[in-house]
Amino acid sequence: MDDFYPLIYPLTIRNEIDLIQVWHAVGAFKTFGFSRVGMKGGPKLSSRNHRNYSKAIVSSTNVISNYAEGFGIDQQRVLPLGAPRTDMFFDENKKADIKARLLTELPYLKGEKVILFAPTFRGPGQNTAYYPFDWVDYEALYQSLASEGFIFLFKIHPFVKNAPNIPYEYSDFFYDVSDYREVNDLLLLSDVMITDYSSVVFEYSLLHRKTIFFAPDLSEYMANRNFYVDYLDFIPGPHVLDTKHLIEEIKDFENVDQKRIDSFLKYYYDDLDGNATKRFVDMLENNNTKNSELADEFNEDGKWLPKWGWTQE
Repeated sequence: MDDFYPLIYPLTIRNEIDLIQVWHAVGAFKTFGFSRVGMKGGPKLSSRNHRNYSKAIVSSTNVISNYAEGFGIDQQRVLPLGAPRTDMFFDENKKADIKARLLTELPYLKGEKVILFAPTFRGPGQNTAYYPFDWVDYEALYQSLASEGFIFLFKIHPFVKNAPNIPYEYSDFFYDVSDYREVNDLLLLSDVMITDYSSVVFEYSLLHRKTIFFAPDLSEYMANRNFYVDYLDFIPGPHVLDTKHLIEEIKDFENVDQKRIDSFLKYYYDDLDGNATKRFVDMLENNNTKNSELADEFNEDGKWLPKWGWTQE
């Protein structure tokens, strides 16, 4: 499975069955699951959610403890095989095919510099999720960027119930592509991305392009949701609070702090090779031992050592 599935959690998983969580997000950014006990919308300690995974797949040894805490499972069940959903970013032919198809489906992107606006939702959960679109200054963005060859795409989180109200006079600049299923495809055609607290930054950083973190409500978000890391130390791009500075950073989209992105990627990916799916399948086909037998596969720091040769630097 790759998400939160309440129907699964009351089940008792037989010894000969593996229930494997590959999750839909890379890395560990904003807190989730049992890391949110005591917060609004967080689970009770007695909840059975997540706890019956036999394995969980993550991108890096550095996030094992975060996922073990969030899922309420032992660290030995969290395996840093990589994120299969990121393999496409290492396949040049696949990327070229996706970009060609997208330009056919979205012809208004041809020849434009693409801004992708992909924030996460606000609110305690799926049923109350929203985004404060009053933060978006349509007129200022249009007047400053449209004449310079930019185009602005909204890719809003699927939980969000409200939608951007794009003024008619700016409809040749702003486009809502939130219904497009795969955000990773849109990343390939984006020259710069704007987000806030979304895990999409982990995928977009693989393209070594600029991410702008537009987060006017940082203090409030920290109080209500919080993070596994210090936000301002974590983000591999500029943090902006208002439209003026947002426009400045968009215009300066080619100025990318590659050193910071490289450090970010090194921490959140053990292997930047596009072979996460292969490692996952190899584990399914060849590693039939139960988790209790994997205890000797951890080093003194509690990091799991895969049999195919990962070693600690």
